Amino acid sequence: MDIHIDPNSGFCFGVVYAIQMAEDELEDGEVLYCLGDIVHNDREVDRLKQKGLKIISHEDLQKLRDCKVLIRAHGEPPSTYELAIRQNITLIDASCPVVLKLQNRIKNTYDRFGGEGQIVIYGKPGHAEVNGLKGQTQQRAIIIYREEDLEKIDYSKPIQFFSQTTKSTEDFYRLKEEIIRRAAEKGNAEVTANDTICRQVSNREPNLMKFAAEYDKIIFVAGKKSSNGKVLFEVCRKVNPKSYFISSEEELRDEWFDPDDRIGICGATSTPMWLMEKVASAIKDIVPA
Repeated sequence: MDIHIDPNSGFCFGVVYAIQMAEDELEDGEVLYCLGDIVHNDREVDRLKQKGLKIISHEDLQKLRDCKVLIRAHGEPPSTYELAIRQNITLIDASCPVVLKLQNRIKNTYDRFGGEGQIVIYGKPGHAEVNGLKGQTQQRAIIIYREEDLEKIDYSKPIQFFSQTTKSTEDFYRLKEEIIRRAAEKGNAEVTANDTICRQVSNREPNLMKFAAEYDKIIFVAGKKSSNGKVLFEVCRKVNPKSYFISSEEELRDEWFDPDDRIGICGATSTPMWLMEKVASAIKDIVPA
């Protein structure tokens, strides 16, 4: 059996940055809270909890004062920063630079055109990044997740279309064309589509397509909460129907493997390399070379 781990898989730089900031703070021995899971991977979250990181919700944040709270790579809306000031909370801001740039871009667009047009964001409702983006528009942005959500848009008014940074490039452009078509039917040519998908994420799609085609079986490792993981897994499955989604080595099944298989292991931008290595080791135990 041949087993290879995709060298291009694993944490994106935004996640690496957030985890490094958390570990640096934890080394000082002070209590550090993190607003939500630092990454959508339970195994990595558990590792950091063992180092002392305490995961809290926004409801928990309301009760805290005089402490340190880490903002994860997904970013936060302005209301979180305002609350921190009121309650003397020191924020360790690990927001991804790509997300921060997008937040500023949406805020500037809203400040210029919000009263006359619509800010439309392709993203998952309730996702931490989307909450932060919507917060830049005083909660007025229209969130589009599926094609049926396009009914929320008033096509007679100007439209500024953005995307959550980790969404599918293909789906973004498909929705863009449909928005332009519907607006044209209303005689509205004022549609501006802003491709704000992170290139470190979007570039993984063509790389994964090549990787998935080279192996008999693909084991895709990601947390079940990872939006990026779901997108990238579908990329693999389109190329290689014998692709399997797991969150940890415990989910591997003996019947997936044959002794002469060539196995490719890959993952999401929230998947640690150490976990993919653990999966590779577990496969070797299932079907010894």
